[in-house]
Amino acid sequence: MGFTATVGGRAVPCGEEQPILDAFLRAGVWMPNSCNQGTCGTCKLRVVSGEVDHHDSPADTLTDDERADGLALACQARLRSDTVVESTGAADGRTTHPLRDLVATVLDLEEIARDTLRLRLDLPEPLAFDPGQYVELVVPGTGERRQYSLANTADEDKALELHVRLVPSGVATEGWIFDGLTPGDRVEITGPLGDFVLPTEDDGGPMVLIGGGTGLAPLLGLVRTVLARDPQREVLLYHGVRGASDLYALDLLTELADAHRRFRFVPVLSHEPPPDGREHRTGFPTTHFVDDVASARGWSGWLCGPPAMVEAGVKAFKRRRMAPRMIHREKFTPADAAS
Repeated sequence: MGFTATVGGRAVPCGEEQPILDAFLRAGVWMPNSCNQGTCGTCKLRVVSGEVDHHDSPADTLTDDERADGLALACQARLRSDTVVESTGAADGRTTHPLRDLVATVLDLEEIARDTLRLRLDLPEPLAFDPGQYVELVVPGTGERRQYSLANTADEDKALELHVRLVPSGVATEGWIFDGLTPGDRVEITGPLGDFVLPTEDDGGPMVLIGGGTGLAPLLGLVRTVLARDPQREVLLYHGVRGASDLYALDLLTELADAHRRFRFVPVLSHEPPPDGREHRTGFPTTHFVDDVASARGWSGWLCGPPAMVEAGVKAFKRRRMAPRMIHREKFTPADAAS
């Protein structure tokens, strides 16, 4: 039992309690999506005809005036009749990799930095995705879902790599991944999700990427993808962390810098001095970007990490005249903290 949502001339069946966004993505119909929890507003759409139930849409993300004006959050809204909608984020009709549910097997867990694990998951079959997207993990016995970015490139579609930071009292981290998850365990995943991905028509221009903590994960997939396509592309990557023990992937990034003359990696420590003999910078990566780049006209910018860092990055990019449409962002907010 359910109804049909039509977007861009394509009709998609929706279950009675299935979010509209979930139905679209499973059908391979693209719609802007980021947090998929109702907090970012990226997936807002306009209801042209028909009726929807706004379900758990937060009032600060979807106001009463917006609801009265026919807007809805696709990740929260449920159909109550056959409905015609329009995406407010981009042209309707774009396709994407279909959203899927899989049961993965833990290959290994490795501590790669302070309170940070690399979790690798073996899939029963390949999962098509774009670098920069993420997957959801189901926390056993809770019904809770947690989101983790993929550090993979698109051809690494059989063994997924996630970078997991410990969240004190976190249901998924302290209560599961850091305490009890072992190789061979089965993990339910859903993906791919998110639109923190390279544009379909990537112009090959200079890029700057700033990651905070495990916000480095999707940037690794993006950087390796663009350098494989164009080894001469100018790419500047900053990794901002508290101290040197929070840095990771240094061997990989050093290899990339050695192999690609125009790729530069800059680690930045915000709260602890660098170890003796190391040349790590101190402060904040957004500040160093402003010092390093006189003009970012024609550049694209990529930000992933805590909300405060992301907002500071947007301001830094605009200060250096980066076009707003070229700024891509992904905010990491621990679900336990948000709730």
